[in-house]
Amino acid sequence: MRDDLKGLAITKKELQKLTNLPINDELIIIVNPLKLLVRQFVQKVKGPEGATAIFIGLAVILGSYVVFDLVIKMFAYWIPLPSWFLFITVSLMGGAVTQLLLYLIWKKRVEKVKENMTHSLNTLLHEVDRFNTVVKAIEINDKIEAAGNPEVTIKERIRVLEALKYTRADLIRALNTEKILRENKKFIINNSELLANNLATLTQMQVTEEASEHGRLLNEALEIALDVQQEMKRLHSQK
Repeated sequence: MRDDLKGLAITKKELQKLTNLPINDELIIIVNPLKLLVRQFVQKVKGPEGATAIFIGLAVILGSYVVFDLVIKMFAYWIPLPSWFLFITVSLMGGAVTQLLLYLIWKKRVEKVKENMTHSLNTLLHEVDRFNTVVKAIEINDKIEAAGNPEVTIKERIRVLEALKYTRADLIRALNTEKILRENKKFIINNSELLANNLATLTQMQVTEEASEHGRLLNEALEIALDVQQEMKRLHSQK
């Protein structure tokens, strides 16, 4: 990614901070981190420090088993099953319970988003997705250009990126405004007459693409995304 694109997209973490909601929160599947850990372990085994990695891996497993075996002998010696079988069973049950807890936490966070979702927030989130799509399209276009296709060079790149920066600022301002209105809904309702003039101004705030010059440039950026798709299809057909 070129330096002028770094930090331009609105990340999930930033979006959650702006909305004070767990937007786009994903369910953690406990198997996935384990797969990643195993993959990293295999890579280290294949590397120059393979012997060290194997030693550490075996030490962790055996050490965990020894501690578990001591606990069983001290507090659950009456269980007739062998300790190795109990170790595997407890590990699987622990994983299942952990996954269940992760699911319940994720479900609660999803329900929180649904309860606080407003029409304005839903619209703004859609605009954020479109904005990030444009940024991704430019990134892909840059990669295609770097691969030896100078004909796909983005014209007026500086102006397009400037337009995207303005649009990003508009989106952040609108998200902050929506959060303030949503989190102070009760106060606003109870003081509607006092805040009538200010609210009339705030509720009219929206991200429009035709309202300004940088909005027109954003349309050009959106067209870039379509051009990237066409270019990728063309390159694919040449294979």
